[in-house]
Amino acid sequence: MLRRVLSSAISLAPSASGFPRQVGPVLIEALRLSTSCQDAVADGGGGEDDPFSFPDQHQQRLPPDVARGVDAVVAAAEASPADAARAGGLLERCGAEPSEPLVVAALARLRNSCAAAHAAFRWATAQPGYAPGRRACHSMLAILAKHRRFDAARALLDEMRRASTASPAAVLLLVRRHCAARDVAGAVAAFRALPSFGFRPGVAEFHGLLSALCRYKNVQDAEHLLLSSQKEFPFETKSFNIVLNGWCNIVCSLREAKRFWNAMESKGIERDVLSYGSMISCFSKAGSLDSVMKLFNRMKEAGVVPDRKVYNAVVHALAKGRCVDEAKALVRSMEEKGVVPDTATFNSLIGPLCKARQVQEAMEMFDAMLGRGLSPSVRTFHALLNVARSPIEVFDLLDKMKALRCEPEMDTYIMLIRKFCRWKQHESVEKLWNAMPANGLSPDRSAYIVLIHGLFLNGRLEEAAKYYEEMKAKGFSPEQKTEAMIQAWLAGRELAKASTSVRSRGGSVSLRLNRRKR
Repeated sequence: MLRRVLSSAISLAPSASGFPRQVGPVLIEALRLSTSCQDAVADGGGGEDDPFSFPDQHQQRLPPDVARGVDAVVAAAEASPADAARAGGLLERCGAEPSEPLVVAALARLRNSCAAAHAAFRWATAQPGYAPGRRACHSMLAILAKHRRFDAARALLDEMRRASTASPAAVLLLVRRHCAARDVAGAVAAFRALPSFGFRPGVAEFHGLLSALCRYKNVQDAEHLLLSSQKEFPFETKSFNIVLNGWCNIVCSLREAKRFWNAMESKGIERDVLSYGSMISCFSKAGSLDSVMKLFNRMKEAGVVPDRKVYNAVVHALAKGRCVDEAKALVRSMEEKGVVPDTATFNSLIGPLCKARQVQEAMEMFDAMLGRGLSPSVRTFHALLNVARSPIEVFDLLDKMKALRCEPEMDTYIMLIRKFCRWKQHESVEKLWNAMPANGLSPDRSAYIVLIHGLFLNGRLEEAAKYYEEMKAKGFSPEQKTEAMIQAWLAGRELAKASTSVRSRGGSVSLRLNRRKR
């Protein structure tokens, strides 16, 4: 049955030129321009939601004096982030002169330490001759909102309004972070506050609110808001697609996705290529390859032309279902129809191959990607790093990332620190940890927690305690489990010290609890 469905959807005849076929130089250049290290998820989902990206590599393009100033500001702000007065004093004496490029680059480096970033921003705004521009304000707002400092974020937004640097995107950033905190009421309130900043909430902003709610799994709330706002925002396909994508690719509930898919039909909402793409992705996640192919065929019968994302989702489903030859045939078919494969297409093959431990075939696809002039993404390397079997393989892949100008992300380091701790490769852990600043990254809370647990479970207790204190000094709150683990060890260490001290004086330590007198 599945073979019949596959044969009706895909021509399995081998391409005369084989797979992969080279694309022309003009297309290669276009793909290089359009491909980034943040490619779309092959089978649905999305990347970072904040509209303001932090320029991790920006400092490399700064003039030498400005780059030195960034280093001085970062060092001063990180020296005492918990003590605002001391941090302010160190910043006053750091010798740097604030400018928009300097402040933006410093905030990018400090974004994982809210207290340090806020101290640097306050220092800069207090200096004569400097007024923060929109980019610096947006960067600081993003940091405050990310760390859920909503009162301070709203205060900054008010200052931006008075300085005419506020924007709808800035308000929507606040909406997104409220959604991330599962504070639906706060998100809707921020959206409704747009007029107070001089902006009229339009369809684009409404879609931004729906997307933010869905991005953080508040899909039921997004659906309710969509259906209850028909008078203000009339129903349209795009609004319904946002919620459908939430059920399909964020919550990944096939039952709810089918219900909402049918609701679109009953309400007369036209289903377009994005609608079909979301449902195909959902069936793929559910492991229903038969349903993927049936819906793919039905889509074409309905006159809806598949786009690259739909093809990528079907390729991913085929590769995941161990139908690699059929997946390759579909890549040839899409190319014959004028849909050029991109990085996400190859990731749709590489990811499932790596999960199936077919590493050799995955590497062949990786080489084929490079042969076409496509730039691998972080997702590509994460799939390959996940199946690396030795530190040599890991560092070879990291060197290849660097050579291809695909910079590691924080998630890359967290994954590898966890892997090296599991392998008991402590020198490699230290090497990775020290490499973060060179790539414009500062360890965040998750990185510290993974490192501390890895060191602790490997018996490197003093080092774990050192990083625990460093994490707290940067203003990161430890997990309850981490706190209990470290405190239990510290208590045991103090008891051991007391025992040693008493023995040296010829006494003893009693561990019995004193009973209360009746």
